[in-house]
Amino acid sequence: MNKLLCKRKLHGNFRCLEQKEERIDFASNDYLGLARSQQLKQALFLEWQSLDRIGATGSRLLTGNSGYVEVLEARIAAFHGFEAGLIFNSGYMANVGLLSTITEDEDILLFDSHIHASTLEGIHLAKAKAYPFRHNDLNHLEKRLKQRTCQATIYVCIESIYSTDGSIAPLAEIFTLCEKYHAHLIVDEAHAVGLFGKEGRGLVFEAGLSGQIFAQIVTFSKALGAFGAIVLGGHSLKEVLVNFSKPFIYTTALPFSVLAAIKCSYDLFPCLEKERTQLKALISCGMYSYTHIQPFPVLHPQLARSVVEQMKKEGIDIRALFSPTVQRGKEIIRVTLHAFNSKHELAYLLQRLERYG
Repeated sequence: MNKLLCKRKLHGNFRCLEQKEERIDFASNDYLGLARSQQLKQALFLEWQSLDRIGATGSRLLTGNSGYVEVLEARIAAFHGFEAGLIFNSGYMANVGLLSTITEDEDILLFDSHIHASTLEGIHLAKAKAYPFRHNDLNHLEKRLKQRTCQATIYVCIESIYSTDGSIAPLAEIFTLCEKYHAHLIVDEAHAVGLFGKEGRGLVFEAGLSGQIFAQIVTFSKALGAFGAIVLGGHSLKEVLVNFSKPFIYTTALPFSVLAAIKCSYDLFPCLEKERTQLKALISCGMYSYTHIQPFPVLHPQLARSVVEQMKKEGIDIRALFSPTVQRGKEIIRVTLHAFNSKHELAYLLQRLERYG
């Protein structure tokens, strides 16, 4: 154990917990500001008055199920254009629970090389054979699809917006390839829902693919400002997950206080066009990405740490990504933009980052 810690310190990517301080926020996932929204707080307070309990009291298959959560799941599924949905306790558990459940020994999982660690963990626990394809590389994906065997069921795992560099997946083109080779497409929309598509429905909806892909994962801890996640798909997918997904079966359900926060966030979504417009105005000022996630490459980890520490002293909260989150030698400073950031704040940040090239 100590050897692992020493090795991490030697490579300059040792981590420690920090308490959040009041700085200009260019680091959090609170893209629309809902986590700090007084409007959401007031709506949630009123919603809580209607609840007869706070805790779930057990897993969904024991005593933790309710009409409240089933109505919420159906409402979220309809909002995103799917038949059904099943709520998990986090996006990590949703990806692990989905991928470790749906595959058989002869199946094949193809995944983008930039996919999130939670998906990789689900793939690791899955029974299927798994192969990466180069990031957003349609030719390499098609090559992988051509190598399938006739008996295999193929699943293709991607994100609509990738959390490390803000790159956008070519959803329509990937869906076309999946159709051509009879593969099932799974899209993690953690960083897109709330920001893109009609009323924040996400990039899958914007691409006209709602209800057509095999599964969509929506997390509630980013733009929604809450907690938890949902796997969207067909009724049969939900039934399989309820019966066989261990992260769902053996986990106490989300408390009603969290479910109420999710419900109230979805209530507010249609009213947040002003925030989405403000965020897109900031994105247009970005340098490296067409999304709210802006990656600034650095030469080495020590420089990244130095820049982050200096920014803290100047009242700016930004974070660096090190190995194993990104490949060693490809460390970045990740800037996340929010609806509550101003153009003046962004200019202030960019001006100071320019000093480091």
